Amino acid sequence: MSVRETLDRIENMVVGASRVPFTEKTLINDNELVHYVEELRNDLPKELNRADEIMRDRDQILKSAEEDAEDIRNKAKEYAASVIEESEIVKQAREKARAIVQQAQDQEREIMERTQANATQLQNNADAYANQVFDQLISHVNGTFQGVRQAEAGLQQALNVLQQAKAQMNQQAARQQQEQQQQQQQLLQRQQQMQQQMQQQMQEQLQEQEPHQLQQQQQRFISAKSE
Repeated sequence: MSVRETLDRIENMVVGASRVPFTEKTLINDNELVHYVEELRNDLPKELNRADEIMRDRDQILKSAEEDAEDIRNKAKEYAASVIEESEIVKQAREKARAIVQQAQDQEREIMERTQANATQLQNNADAYANQVFDQLISHVNGTFQGVRQAEAGLQQALNVLQQAKAQMNQQAARQQQEQQQQQQQLLQRQQQMQQQMQQQMQEQLQEQEPHQLQQQQQRFISAKSE
């Protein structure tokens, strides 16, 4: 039985209870009420597990995006290296390599932006759903609490459990959001380091190839002149 169904049964029990003549009190089966409160205690962790599953889906999306970005960087390196090795003119090789790096950076930035948007949406949806569930539970318990004076202690305890669980959920969500921001900052730093290393390697390779190509052109010129 879901939490909402249990609350509906408590409400129906209160509404359908017999009233004490000449008073505002009603007669309620305390054993039945305690049974419903126990069901609330058992069902609340299930609702919290659903919120945890949503958070795990968000982490999986972030991991997949990081793997895609790493694959793009590796392919860009391989393609840039092959272009430099096969090129006959250093200027053309440099321009092609620069275009490849720029394209990889644009694709990587697009993936990160899309991943961030998806993660934020998942976080907002999870927070909104959890808060909605807790608000509904608290609202039902508060409404029922007014008409069930004989079970005041049990309902007050259930209300406290709900409020504490909501506070813990919000604290956990805030910590996870902070960890996500830290991971994104670390990922951006790694991207900048990779870009600097790629540019430095390209410059070193081009510098090594320029004297060799100049020597080949001189030899071809000398051979043509001697013929």
